[in-house]
Amino acid sequence: MAIDSISACVSRKGLVASFLAISAIFVAEASAATAADQVAVASGPKIFDELRFGASASIQGGRDHENGVFPDVQVLFNPFGYNPTDNWKDQLTHPRIHLGTSIGTAGSATQVYGGLSWTLTNSNGIFAEAGFGGTVHTGNLDDWQDHGPMLGCRLLFHEYAGLGYNFDSHWNMMAQVAHSSHANLCDGPNGGMTRVGLMVGYKF
Repeated sequence: MAIDSISACVSRKGLVASFLAISAIFVAEASAATAADQVAVASGPKIFDELRFGASASIQGGRDHENGVFPDVQVLFNPFGYNPTDNWKDQLTHPRIHLGTSIGTAGSATQVYGGLSWTLTNSNGIFAEAGFGGTVHTGNLDDWQDHGPMLGCRLLFHEYAGLGYNFDSHWNMMAQVAHSSHANLCDGPNGGMTRVGLMVGYKF
């Protein structure tokens, strides 16, 4: 039991450290790209598009409830040319790529996830967003302890839906609900993780 706890702790710290290192690289590259754009005309869609920070909490009851608050970080890339001023059909056919983490506290699971995001933006600033992909986590698989769901598999599906508002061309805020589970496609329990939170975004 002690060895499993140490392994889970090391795994969780490793996931968080890896994601933060990746985020630092992307932030540095985005800063360099922004500086370059000031002296040259952009010739195509920006790859590094948006950075989000926020926090979430579990909304599950009983023994599946996860303790603590989850700091969240998400980066969005735009290799397919998503443009919020396009019509809704064009917006839906140009998804962005997301990469993020939801960091566990109070012994709860940390997730590192990625996938595609579809955003519909209205001219009044309101936008709706949905994302789908996969996640790797540090939670319990089939040995329930003090709290939190039994998740069955280390790799899960991850999806989220949100509603937000663009304050200007850079800053926005979004309320979202995110869910991770294996949809009964692997052996073992499927308690899943469902978290609700707020994200503040900055578009470059």
